[in-house]
Amino acid sequence: MNTVVLSEQFSLVNSWINELRNVDIQHDRMRFRRNMERIGEIAAFEISKSLEQKEIEIQTPLNKIKVKEIAVQPVITTILRAGVPLFHGILNYFDKADCGFVAAYRKHDANDYFSIKQDYLTCPDIEGRPLIVGDPMLATGASLIEAIKDLLTNGKPSQLHIVAAIASKQGIETIAKAYPEAKIWVGAIDEQLTSKGYITPGLGDAGDLSYGEKLQR
Repeated sequence: MNTVVLSEQFSLVNSWINELRNVDIQHDRMRFRRNMERIGEIAAFEISKSLEQKEIEIQTPLNKIKVKEIAVQPVITTILRAGVPLFHGILNYFDKADCGFVAAYRKHDANDYFSIKQDYLTCPDIEGRPLIVGDPMLATGASLIEAIKDLLTNGKPSQLHIVAAIASKQGIETIAKAYPEAKIWVGAIDEQLTSKGYITPGLGDAGDLSYGEKLQR
């Protein structure tokens, strides 16, 4: 399985995820958003190692020099609204990237079961470009599969990277089956999903913890 667990390589990621989960710290929205952002930054740094480079010539104050830089800038996308802090972290490192956005959400019924509703997508041409999709909580994988399916109508990317703060084992397996070419970068993996599709122990609703509780429609 093409998955990298960042907390196994970076001890700081463990600290950030611990704070994201901790109910005594979660009330600090700025801290919650910043920890999500940091995970995005670490993922972006690691993804950058796999991107193709090209040689260019630049002028320094003293001389000309041949250097390397990213050959093709990636397209960074996320699922609104929960994915915005993670997306910002990735964009902090790929500051020349183009960006896309998907609005998708769980539509709950009277028994709190849900279907995926997607009602907005904007994205540049991704043909031949690395595509990075940030989704903080990879639970069942259903909303992410729908988002990627629609994003791919804008071209075939050269690489597909998925970044999540916390993922369920089932969600990773679902994404890997749907998109075997994808490389998944995740802060931590939780073994269980509840009967209603929530990651456990998880951390709760990443969107609400970042921006406040929403009205249920």
